[in-house]
Amino acid sequence: METLTAKPENKQKGAADFLPINGTDYIEFYVGNAKQAAHFYKTAFGFKSLAYAGLETGLKDRCSYVVRQEKITLVFTTPLTDEGHIAEHVKKHGDGVKAIAFWVDDAEYSFNETVKRGAKPYSHLHTEKDLDGHVKTAAIHTYGDTVHIFVERKNYEGVFMPGFVEWESEYNPTNTGLLYVDHCVGNVGLGEMNT
Repeated sequence: METLTAKPENKQKGAADFLPINGTDYIEFYVGNAKQAAHFYKTAFGFKSLAYAGLETGLKDRCSYVVRQEKITLVFTTPLTDEGHIAEHVKKHGDGVKAIAFWVDDAEYSFNETVKRGAKPYSHLHTEKDLDGHVKTAAIHTYGDTVHIFVERKNYEGVFMPGFVEWESEYNPTNTGLLYVDHCVGNVGLGEMNT
């Protein structure tokens, strides 16, 4: 996966960035209807079908549709039951972002360095595998119920992530010129900025 990155300037001579990030790997939305949300982003913003995971791929609790335009990858995930953390998130927040995933060279290092500096762990290092290789992920809590996932995919050649298959669709509109995610905004509660 290729991305545009800028090397962070550090004010202290010789100091290295403790958390080198190669770019935004993907943004995952928890939604009431993943297929409908993916179709909307395709129609309105020119995204193209990329990958799918659900009952047909062995998942029993959710399905996910993945779309891409240039260096932007969006994942729309829907719960398949009324119970569980995905369903509870949608009931509480409606459709919205659950995870902002960052592409890193070393997921374990990224997780350990952020936790060492006070980040609250969401999920420890986990490796997912299939015939196309493996992906390592670890995640930390950020604002509210949103999480940051560190994704190490240097040993993976598949369409998106292990467990996903290519989503073949005859409907893939022309892209609208979106290139990459340049920033994300986190909304914090009133009086919680220092935290």
